[in-house]
Amino acid sequence: MILRNYNLQHLLLLAGMLFCFACSEEKPKEVKMEPAKIEKNPFRFYKDIEVKPGLNFEILSWGKGVDSIGGYQILMSDSVKSNYKSTAVDRKGIITDAWNMDLDNDGNPELYIQLLSRKNVSDLNVFEYFGGSFNKISFPSLTSNQKKGYSGNDNFFIKNGDLFRSFPIKDEADSTKTITKTYQYKLSGNSFSTSEIKQE
Repeated sequence: MILRNYNLQHLLLLAGMLFCFACSEEKPKEVKMEPAKIEKNPFRFYKDIEVKPGLNFEILSWGKGVDSIGGYQILMSDSVKSNYKSTAVDRKGIITDAWNMDLDNDGNPELYIQLLSRKNVSDLNVFEYFGGSFNKISFPSLTSNQKKGYSGNDNFFIKNGDLFRSFPIKDEADSTKTITKTYQYKLSGNSFSTSEIKQE
């Protein structure tokens, strides 16, 4: 009987100690989750151009410091033929747009990359993808005659599969008026020709 009481006392003592330890155990501290830092996109410009199913060209620009200086890359992915190519180009200007055309109708895609070279002056870089490589096609600068009254604000646009460039100039007859000059560009043998579209 004494032994049974002795064991019961030990059991009660042990249960009491366990109860004390359980009560004194610290609650787990709440872990505060800090919001993930959002990394700034390292590419100042990115566009994915699908020429046909399985054939894509991606244009991306990068550069640290001054916005208008850096580089850009053209990545070609032909998933049907498991063929992947790229080219890197230095840039002076901010890429504002890029698109695909086949202006000379030779079946080879041409990539047009529009750059803002100065505050309001645009220019084009043109590459034709042919024979597994990127061939740069020189886009013509405005001639001295075309530049008369030119002050930028170029607008490149496509109409009925043709490439045009328009910009405002002061009217020579009335300096308070502004008129729009429009030029059409044709491509033949990797060489551009230009003709002015007369206003009606």
